[in-house]
Amino acid sequence: MNSLPFPNPAETGAAPFHPDLTVACVIHREGRFLLVEERVRGELVLNQPAGHVEAGESLVDAAVRETLEESGWEVRLTGLVGVYQWQAPDGIHFLRFAFAAEALHHHAERPLDTGIERALWLSPEEMQAARSRLRSPLVMQAVDDALAAPPLPLDRIRAL
Repeated sequence: MNSLPFPNPAETGAAPFHPDLTVACVIHREGRFLLVEERVRGELVLNQPAGHVEAGESLVDAAVRETLEESGWEVRLTGLVGVYQWQAPDGIHFLRFAFAAEALHHHAERPLDTGIERALWLSPEEMQAARSRLRSPLVMQAVDDALAAPPLPLDRIRAL
């Protein structure tokens, strides 16, 4: 018998909900934000350094790793910008944790992940002008949220 205050999918016959768990870094420096230009289904789009959390990996470790792999930048996370749930037009559901981060060191010689063309720094105005090229609405929303309020402390995130 289900002792939880919500239905157990196994008891109701409903399929469990499994959104893709992703992280992103919102890195602000001198009025610009670090983005990556990546090729997705043949189209060149803009995104924060972001990606999927791997099995056994913490959210924080995934955010730092993805940023290095996609942009060549070592970062130090400074807080949590927000948590975002989004369903893409293709029906895939995403749960994204966006972190504020400080850029520490750029490894210009480091090869970037497959599909990533380059890392670049854009102002919010340049991002707005390129809105049709943003990979998802999560990109601009995280920037807007980062500009609107200080991030939550990282100690609010716990891996148990």
